[in-house]
Amino acid sequence: MNDGVRAAFRVRRGGFALDVAFMAPARGITALHGPSGSGKTSILRALAGLDRLDGRCTVAGEVWQDDDVFRPPHRRAVGYIFQEPSLFAHLSVRDNLIFGMPRRERRAQGAAFDETVERLGITGLLDRDPRHLSGGERQRVAIGRALLSRPRLMLMDEPLAALDPDAKDRILELIEELPRDFAVPVLYVGHDMREIERIAHHIVLVDKGRILAEGPLGRLQADPTLPLSAARDAAVAVDATVAGHDAAWGLLSLAVGEVRLLVPGEARPLGAAQRLRIAASDVSISLLPPVDSSILNSVRVAVAAAEPAGPAETLLVLDLLDAPGQRLLARISRRSFAELDLRPGRAVHAQIKGVALAG
Repeated sequence: MNDGVRAAFRVRRGGFALDVAFMAPARGITALHGPSGSGKTSILRALAGLDRLDGRCTVAGEVWQDDDVFRPPHRRAVGYIFQEPSLFAHLSVRDNLIFGMPRRERRAQGAAFDETVERLGITGLLDRDPRHLSGGERQRVAIGRALLSRPRLMLMDEPLAALDPDAKDRILELIEELPRDFAVPVLYVGHDMREIERIAHHIVLVDKGRILAEGPLGRLQADPTLPLSAARDAAVAVDATVAGHDAAWGLLSLAVGEVRLLVPGEARPLGAAQRLRIAASDVSISLLPPVDSSILNSVRVAVAAAEPAGPAETLLVLDLLDAPGQRLLARISRRSFAELDLRPGRAVHAQIKGVALAG
């Protein structure tokens, strides 16, 4: 049975101790998120077999490491993407890509090679010298070489760190499509929650060599006991589908359960998946359905939890009544919290001042 990635690693080096155990689903993108020095890169290197730590690791039910087994890196079928693309300067782009392929496939190349370079948008770069490519182009080639190695697992260690904003956006779009187009699970290390909110499905929170929590992205974002909700830019990623488009006003209608949300945007195919980002600072509360308001989106919610957020604010966790299982965050003043009597379980209306497309 393909049960994704299951790993547990332990090591002590000087003053740093790593003791982690987690699971990453077999499909989609799992983000490893946490402060610098918390152990995220150590986890990736252990998964790749580059560092031999105490512990165990299975991928799709196959044992890569336990008390009796340790597969070396070349037998782990891992595609590893670093911050800086590690291309061979003396080889053309084509030869860099071929180098990553299994030996038995290098001569034939064929449809798999052509399809991969076309999907990555690097067909026109094949005869170029890697030294003359832009940062984004080099990273595309590095991803292509990793994919052509037929990996069972893709590991990405802050692959956007050295790129300008335009190149970051193009590479993010590419990474977002990897699980669908190439059916390979991805573990992605990133510091920027905006990146993670756009591409990740599952998240593992790491701090000081320990796992704070792991689970679906939206659920952990809306957990008031975790650091994600305490950030000033706290938000929840919401998965929606396209329900319509109002060309006259340039508004896209998106469905989340029985809820319909309007967001500025161009027409997209009906039923297409679309991820939204709803910031806690953009959600306000009303006891009654709002009337004559400039705010387009108002939804029925119930207060699930309330936590202090500094000396003057309260963080609310809100259940969408017409989209079971979906939660939002709202950061409001303590005074409003008290005057509206927003006790857990109370049904109210959430006005969403800003709904942003994630990407």
